[in-house]
Amino acid sequence: MAISRAQLVKELEPGLNALFGLEYRQYANEAAEIFDTESSDRAFEEEVMLSGFGNASVKPEGQGVSYDDAQETFTARYTNETIALAFAITEEAIEDNLYDRLASRYTKALARSMASTKQIKGAAVLNNAFNSSYAGGDGVELCSAVHPTLSGTFSNELATSADLNETSLEQALIDIAAFTDERGLKIAARGMKMIIPSALQFTADRLMKSDGRTGTADNDINAIKNMGMVPEGYTVNHYLVDADAWFIKTDVPNGLKHFNRSPIKTTMEGDFDTGNVRYKARERYVFGFSDPRGVFGSPGA
Repeated sequence: MAISRAQLVKELEPGLNALFGLEYRQYANEAAEIFDTESSDRAFEEEVMLSGFGNASVKPEGQGVSYDDAQETFTARYTNETIALAFAITEEAIEDNLYDRLASRYTKALARSMASTKQIKGAAVLNNAFNSSYAGGDGVELCSAVHPTLSGTFSNELATSADLNETSLEQALIDIAAFTDERGLKIAARGMKMIIPSALQFTADRLMKSDGRTGTADNDINAIKNMGMVPEGYTVNHYLVDADAWFIKTDVPNGLKHFNRSPIKTTMEGDFDTGNVRYKARERYVFGFSDPRGVFGSPGA
């Protein structure tokens, strides 16, 4: 007796789902090293940034206490995107008993495509970090020297763009430590993790792990390692397109974020009109940033 499309789908789907899951998990989720993930239950998420208060004032004896107002400074919006792709196996391929081989190959390719797309979407936030066409909630790009605040502006990039080396890394850490909040108060920020393209992994390893200073015969210690700076080390992201650009993730909260609206899901069905069997993968998510103090960057020299 010939197998029906419904029976074929019922027989094939569990195995293809398992194969898809195994293949999907083979690809490193490099974005997870960069972004803090939160769940989403709406079409978009909004994060309102508040200014906080200024420095407290002296209260003279017998007089009333001073009051201050926390203000809304800007709103960061994250609009979830639906990412989906499908393939079809023709009725003729099913008749010719090719469905098993084709389905296996196509399922692996689909998993690879979905995994790659997610990493590209995540890396795009940093790939566009110096592009004014991709403004954040405060109206300027992620890495800028003129982020507006209630007390003026602040910068989360080097004053003079530089390639990754000992001098530029030390200056970046000094600049991060000088971060202030919306009212100009010091926040004692720290650089936690370096984010680099694959072309800089050897430079980063020498900078982070050498006991002595790199590129010198002096008997000086490597202060970056000795002081425990950048405690989470570095992570290589293979989807960064600029071989010279490098970034430092800081400990300032609400920086780089990933909202997950719907986890990846696969479905399979037969089509009456064409006789084809179709297999689809779908998920909804968005990558972005709220507080630009969550990262410091340099586009390279």
